Amino acid sequence: MSVQRYQAVVVGAGLVGAATALALARQGMRVALVERAAPRPSGDTWDTRIYALTPANQRWLAELGAWGRLDAARVQPVFRMDVAGDAHGHLRLDAYAAGTAQLAFIFENSRLQQALWDTLADRGEVALYCPADITALARDGLDTHIMLADGQMLAAQLVVAADGAQSRVRDWAGIASTAQPYEQSGVVANFDGARPHRGTAHQWFLGGDVLAFLPLPGTRMSMVWSTSPAHAETLTACAPAELAERVRQAGHDTLGELVALTPAAAYPLRLLRVDSLVAPGVALVGDAGHGVHPLAGQGVNLGLGDAQALAAVLADHRRAHPGDARVLAQYARLRAEPVARMQAVTHGLHHLFADARAGWPRNAGMSFVDRLAPLKAALVREAMS
Repeated sequence: MSVQRYQAVVVGAGLVGAATALALARQGMRVALVERAAPRPSGDTWDTRIYALTPANQRWLAELGAWGRLDAARVQPVFRMDVAGDAHGHLRLDAYAAGTAQLAFIFENSRLQQALWDTLADRGEVALYCPADITALARDGLDTHIMLADGQMLAAQLVVAADGAQSRVRDWAGIASTAQPYEQSGVVANFDGARPHRGTAHQWFLGGDVLAFLPLPGTRMSMVWSTSPAHAETLTACAPAELAERVRQAGHDTLGELVALTPAAAYPLRLLRVDSLVAPGVALVGDAGHGVHPLAGQGVNLGLGDAQALAAVLADHRRAHPGDARVLAQYARLRAEPVARMQAVTHGLHHLFADARAGWPRNAGMSFVDRLAPLKAALVREAMS
């Protein structure tokens, strides 16, 4: 049986996996990408999977050649973010006041996914195995042999696990993970508003719930409501008009009358920690390596940060074996602090606003920060990096 040999095989071709494969190929590495199913073609309907991308990650995706393929009419810059506590606490982050053009870019998962795939296809730098199922993985000296369901065999010096929170590669590598459910669900849906959002993202802490309005082009917006599973079930069962009215009321009529553009969908929320981001010949990226509460909207940004860090480390060690434990340890060290910090912030905020006894301190603290322009500017710079 012939074996196709690669320096890196990326398993999972979502946003983070596809970006990782492109980044490694740009370093001159021989790269393969394994994915079970190709993304569905983007239609005219607005995707309910909406992400907020930092300007730093937007620039990186532009360097990879993917961002420029997006239809600009489907991307919305965020110029302001208004955060309201569950009493009178309030915090506004403003791009102009912080001396920058925008805080973030809101985009649809399916659109960027297609842009990444088109970039992969046009450049031809990455060998794409899709649709392909992995039936077995086995370490053989310094390499990992990957058996595909169609009988093909791949040999990888480094396997990059980008196969999500339920990562099979992570389990095979023996990397332990701990999932801590938040006993909440994230409910998502898109709406058209009667009033312009003016590029402002809104977030309300509602005594345990977190409701966010993310601006989309025109007068559209995407809602993310972190709430109890029982309430999530109620929301997903609502008729469109009733759903729109519930969301309008919860959002304090900020955008006026709402019209539901998509049905509501719900997914469980949990914190995911792993014992290590690396194992012999294996590196974890994206949701395979960490999970955070969505209240900060930083999950995809963390994953793209993984991809950039891994590509940078491997570029600095071009002559070394990509799966060398010392090389991978540098990647793990680079990502340990950013991941731990984001998990601590989102986890801490979730519990702070879920605790009824902390009402006065949290709202007073939010309003205090709002009065300190230098501190707010520092928060903006941190969020954009």
